[in-house]
Amino acid sequence: MLIDSHCHLDFPDFSTELDGVVARARGAGVDRMVTISTRVRQHDALLAIAERFPDVYCSVGTHPHHAHEELDITAADLVARTRNPKVVALGEAGLDYHYDNSPREAQERGFRTHIAAARETGLPLVIHSREADDDTARILEEEMGKGAFPAVLHCFTGGPGLARRAIALGHFISFTGILTFKNSPALRAIAAELPADRILVETDAPYLAPGRYRGKRNEPAFVVETANTLAEVRGVSFDAIAQQTTENFFRLFAKVPRPAAAAA
Repeated sequence: MLIDSHCHLDFPDFSTELDGVVARARGAGVDRMVTISTRVRQHDALLAIAERFPDVYCSVGTHPHHAHEELDITAADLVARTRNPKVVALGEAGLDYHYDNSPREAQERGFRTHIAAARETGLPLVIHSREADDDTARILEEEMGKGAFPAVLHCFTGGPGLARRAIALGHFISFTGILTFKNSPALRAIAAELPADRILVETDAPYLAPGRYRGKRNEPAFVVETANTLAEVRGVSFDAIAQQTTENFFRLFAKVPRPAAAAA
C-alpha cells in the first residue's frame, strides 16, 4: 500500500478523466489520496471531488501564491471548514520566494493564520516552502513557542538546515518526483539521512512527474516511482518504504481512516 499525500485533483489537467486517474491510482496500490486546497474560495469544488471518491480526502487552505487574495480568511473560517469528515488537513500555506506572486508580508500573515488553525484543530498543516528556508524555519520555531501543531514540509527541496530544524520540531518531510531527477543528488542525500518515522511520499500531481514519466502530466499512480527511489537511497526494500511511509501518513493525517485490512 502507498499513499499520495499531496495531489491536486481539482486542477483542469484532470477534469476530463478524473475517474480514470483515481482508478489507475487504485490499480497501482495507492489506497489513499489527499487532494490539496490552494484557494479557500474554491474549496467547495475541491470538497465535491473528495466526497465523490471514498479513498480521496482533502485539505483547506490558501497557497502562498494567493495569500494576498485571501487575507480576510481567518483561522476560525478554516477551522469551520475542517468539521467536514473529508477535510483532514490545513493548507497548503507557507512561503514562496521563487515566484513572489504574493507580497512576502501577506505570505507570512497567511502562513501564521494556517498555523493557528492547525494548532486549534490538531490537523496537520501542509507547508509550501520554496527558496525561503530561513524564514520558514524562523516562523515555525516562533509559532511552536506558542503551542505545538503538526505539519509536513511538502515537496521538500530545501537544504539540510531546514530539514534538521523541521525534524527537531517534530514535523514531517515529504518527497515528490524531484527526488528521482538526475540533478537532485543533494536532495537524495538529505532523504537518505532523515529519521524513518518522519518521511512521506507524494506526487504534487499534475506537476513533477518522476523518472520515466518526466515531461508528462503527473498523476497519483506515479507515486510508486518516488517510493522506489526513496527505497534505493535509504538502502531498504520497496515494501519497507511503502509500509513506513504509509504508517507515517496515518500517524500524521490521523483523521483519515485506515483501510480495513491495514486496521486489522
